[in-house]
Amino acid sequence: MLFGADKIPEIARGLGKGMRQLRDATNEVKREINQSAKKQGLDSNIVKEINDEIKHVKTSVEESIGPIKRGTKL
Repeated sequence: MLFGADKIPEIARGLGKGMRQLRDATNEVKREINQSAKKQGLDSNIVKEINDEIKHVKTSVEESIGPIKRGTKL
């Protein structure tokens, strides 16, 4: 799929906005997990494993988007 030069800044802004939303969403999920764990007295190891998995997914998404992001100037 090819885009004209006039569309690249718009695509880059959309990509940046998407990355910000992903970061905000993962931080919100982590905060909710931590709050729920504290309320229910869950084992901190379980919470750490969940947070690690969220971090892994976030890193994977960022790595797959990285080449696209580097190809455009934000």
